[in-house]
Amino acid sequence: MPGRTIAIAGAGPAGLSAALLLHRDGHQLTIFERFDAPRPIGSGLMLQPTGLAVLAELGLAPRILSLGRRIDRLFGRVIPSQSVILDVRYRNLRADLYGVAVHRAALFTPLFEAVRQCGIAIETNRDVAGVTEATADRVILNFKDGSQAGPFDIVVDALGMRSSLAPLFGEQKRRDLPYGALWTTLPWPDGVFAAHSLEQRYLRASTMIGVLPIGRRRADGPNETAFFWSIKPDLYDAWRVAGLNSWKARVAGLWPETMPLLDAIIDPEQMTLARYSHHTLAHPVAGRVVAIGDSAHAASPQLGQGANMAMLDARALAIALRKVEGIPAALAHYVALRRWHIHFYQYLSAIFTPFYQSDSRVLPPLRDWLVAPATRLPLIRSFVAGTVAGTILDPRPSLSLGVNAVTSQLQAG
Repeated sequence: MPGRTIAIAGAGPAGLSAALLLHRDGHQLTIFERFDAPRPIGSGLMLQPTGLAVLAELGLAPRILSLGRRIDRLFGRVIPSQSVILDVRYRNLRADLYGVAVHRAALFTPLFEAVRQCGIAIETNRDVAGVTEATADRVILNFKDGSQAGPFDIVVDALGMRSSLAPLFGEQKRRDLPYGALWTTLPWPDGVFAAHSLEQRYLRASTMIGVLPIGRRRADGPNETAFFWSIKPDLYDAWRVAGLNSWKARVAGLWPETMPLLDAIIDPEQMTLARYSHHTLAHPVAGRVVAIGDSAHAASPQLGQGANMAMLDARALAIALRKVEGIPAALAHYVALRRWHIHFYQYLSAIFTPFYQSDSRVLPPLRDWLVAPATRLPLIRSFVAGTVAGTILDPRPSLSLGVNAVTSQLQAG
């Protein structure tokens, strides 16, 4: 299709991936970012085979894999019995499958540098307020300082789950989740934790502790780990008042092996509070505005799909605009390409999150006595591994993404 004039609101993984993919097809792009300089927000994340396939399409997989840490297993024990209630291994699907844990900077920086190398325009300090219709088929992007940009054929909303463009898509059933997490990034303690596993500990469903090796932010940087502790956001102030020593003593009492990590936390400012919401737009298209990533669907991080789903959305949008004539029809095709995969994972996240983060007294015993043993059965074990890998209702074939693309690029390199 002819190149379009496209505004991308937001310079996170969703917006940057969309910019790179759309630029390839000759579209004229401008990225608008509210910060004075685009930067990653947050600590570690998991790249699954689906997201890695998009990065391979962009030619960035080898670099990002060289920074991140291969993850072969997700492993969790319940406190105090130390019974294993989570044991997901990618090899239960295929011997060559794995996830990759990265610091957000290790994903952001290669994407951002690729955008700059392509000459894609980026305007900073541009806090999006909304859009207005310029003509029947073009829109103006409005900013909170009263300025405007455009007109554009399409506006891509990649602003995240609290997007200022959300009212355009009608009534939303967004549910703020009762539990969030305190996150920090710390030096990796050699020899203490499994080098290629996400490890977690659970006390009922109200307390979760996690250790995720995330590799390096840059090629010459040290190896790091993401450390997290579940908490209700409305208890954050009380946590600060109680003081670090009280909290560290509690964590060490539950999981003594975390002491090397706790010793590196000397200021509460090292811990960042993350809040989670759950919402799925019924239709992520409003005229010439299309939502991708967390703007269109947000969930708890339990299944580790967030960045992967965002990059898949970006790929689907590029495919739709390439293959379908007419913008309304192309945007409808984008929705169709992503519908079932998104809804499956959104429903699954809504169902399983309370088993691991809630105040329920019923769900944790059910998880420990029924769900955990069931996952050891071969068919269920493969299903759970496929769920974590993002390959249930595998979106890669419909998005023209090679199932073996990452392996092929590494071998070629």
